[in-house]
Amino acid sequence: MKRKRLIGVLISLIMLTSIIAGCTGSGSNKNESAGGTSGDKEKVDLKVWLTPQWKGVVNASESGADYDSFLKHAADKFAKQYDKYDVKIDVEVVAGDQRDQLLNVNLSSNTPPDVFFESVFAMGDYVHRGAMVPLNDIVDEAAKEDIDQSYWDAVTFGDDIYFYPFQHNPGTLAYNADMFRAAGLEKYIGGENDIQTWTLAEYEEILKGLKENLPKDKYSNTHPMSLFALNTQGDTWNLAYLRMFGNKFFDEEGNIVLDDANGVKAVAWLKDLKDGGYTNPGPESVSSNDANGMFQNQQLAISFSNPMLFNNTKADMESGKLNKFDVRLANIPSESGDPLSFTYVVGASVFQSKDEKKVEAAKDFVKFFSTDPELVKSSVNSIPVRSSVVEEFKDEKPLFAAYDKNSQYLFNFTGNVPGYSQLREVLYPELQALYTGAKTPEEVAKDYQTKGNQVIQMNKESSVIYQK
Repeated sequence: MKRKRLIGVLISLIMLTSIIAGCTGSGSNKNESAGGTSGDKEKVDLKVWLTPQWKGVVNASESGADYDSFLKHAADKFAKQYDKYDVKIDVEVVAGDQRDQLLNVNLSSNTPPDVFFESVFAMGDYVHRGAMVPLNDIVDEAAKEDIDQSYWDAVTFGDDIYFYPFQHNPGTLAYNADMFRAAGLEKYIGGENDIQTWTLAEYEEILKGLKENLPKDKYSNTHPMSLFALNTQGDTWNLAYLRMFGNKFFDEEGNIVLDDANGVKAVAWLKDLKDGGYTNPGPESVSSNDANGMFQNQQLAISFSNPMLFNNTKADMESGKLNKFDVRLANIPSESGDPLSFTYVVGASVFQSKDEKKVEAAKDFVKFFSTDPELVKSSVNSIPVRSSVVEEFKDEKPLFAAYDKNSQYLFNFTGNVPGYSQLREVLYPELQALYTGAKTPEEVAKDYQTKGNQVIQMNKESSVIYQK
């Protein structure tokens, strides 16, 4: 009996030892992530959101390519090498038209995403609301040297960087080179892989030549250039036109200053184009989508464009959806001779979760995929902000070099002012009043400035940037 009791005690001790060992080796906050075993690292869960940008890690031809492919791949690669925490990253794609609603709901419940990958102009208001954390500490000199200062200006609010630039989507003009030839304007045609720059005087001569010399038997219903003011779509091109005569648009305090001689001159120039028959009829009731359709159907010789529209137009020609024509790119001209160029910078931001470890891991993840030598190559799906990526792919994608060269002419169309999303709603009604003759150019410039500054001032009062 004693022997049996001794054996029972020994078995109990062995089982107890196993249980203790098991508990010390895998506590409740120690788990395995997608990157492998956690060891003794503390677990941190991150929620990453993005709006649809591109499919696949590098391109849409990959098996199973989807909008979340890149960030899922980046998350897996990051987790496998991250030594601070056992990080688990959940990537979710949200529709652009649901972005603000979802963000506001999650912010009100203190459950914002930790990282958001999106165009900066759509996210600036969240910086002013104090919802994001600065990223200065994850940006080093190597990144600043590789990415042009104009892109850093676009992501800097006050003294701090709030987005890590990854790629951009620049705005230009597109023109039908076949129409230029037909109107005797060959000397103004640039190379296939160039973004042609015209002076304002040259541009006006081009418009005049297209109107007067384009053969009516071949182009019976064609107008020289597009204008549109139905809604906020494509408003960045209208903002560029308002700067054509040197108006700086925003002053140092972030206020609109359109109501000066140069601003009024630009507004009057737009009205003269419309009245002179150099544009599509009725721009007050035409959207940018309408204008793009007219350009693709060769009813316009010059229109607005960006890399996505330009590439889609060429792809539709190759597939037979559109009749082929020679489409090329040009800069928006200005009176000074320097072109006007703007872009939509896309990059990652980090929301303030008030959890120091989550914020730290989120910033580390953003730095990782924004600087990793292989991952940054995915920026070729749009236009890279890094000169090193442009240099590597310039032979394969020759327009990259032209876009990179244009970076010196970029202006920050939002001014990074608070309330920019509301400010967009102020412009197009004034342009509609201009084109219908309800207001003079002087009235339009004055009224837009007054109403716009009311929006900005109201939002400055709650802006963490302006209330520091």
